[in-house]
Amino acid sequence: MYHYGIIGFPLLHSFSARYFNEKFTREHIDAEYSLYSVKELTKERMDELANTLDGFNVTLPHKQAVIPYLDRLDDTAKAIGAVNVVYKRVGYNTDCLGFMDSVKPLLRTYDRHALVLGTGGASKAVVYGLRQLGITPTLVSRTPREEIIGYADLTEEIMQRNTVIVNCTPLGMLPDIDTCPDIPYQWITARHLLYDCVYNPELTLFLQKGKEQGATIHNGMEMLTGQAKAAWKIWNDEME
Repeated sequence: MYHYGIIGFPLLHSFSARYFNEKFTREHIDAEYSLYSVKELTKERMDELANTLDGFNVTLPHKQAVIPYLDRLDDTAKAIGAVNVVYKRVGYNTDCLGFMDSVKPLLRTYDRHALVLGTGGASKAVVYGLRQLGITPTLVSRTPREEIIGYADLTEEIMQRNTVIVNCTPLGMLPDIDTCPDIPYQWITARHLLYDCVYNPELTLFLQKGKEQGATIHNGMEMLTGQAKAAWKIWNDEME
């Protein structure tokens, strides 16, 4: 039997566990996928996981913390600076593939600038993906610094120019469904696309507020499905 899993903290729920275990059952694959709640990632814990699992996913808060414990990164993960898939002590990033495949059909000809909310591992993959698609991203954070603006800096002009807004924070995710990024929703229009990397609940408060303003909205389920499919190809040496 093959053993796969996901590491992160907290792991209150996991799309990956459901997705892969259902796949294994449906396709009669002799494998299991388990949750590994890891609050602090150490070399010893990493060695244990690498020796036990045939491959694993990485989620918050370890997408960057895992890097020093890997033998190398593939070119995409190296460019992004974050890892969400590990195979044979090599780090990969399939988040960007899932995001790009999901968002590309939604883009309009005038979408040239995007706001990316959050600065963690997910945002790094989204920024990379947007640039690959010819869109200029601007990072937004609660702690603004060089080349990163704060939520209080979001003027009407900035909101109008950035017709794509991507939430890469966990705000709005179960169980905290009454939270959302603190952006000026009153300046969102029908020209905007709001994309939430959160998938549970299906309609986050962020997306709900955008919908009320007439914006196009999309959650992160397709992104998750896409990155999972790419992860499976990596674990089976099927990537081109």
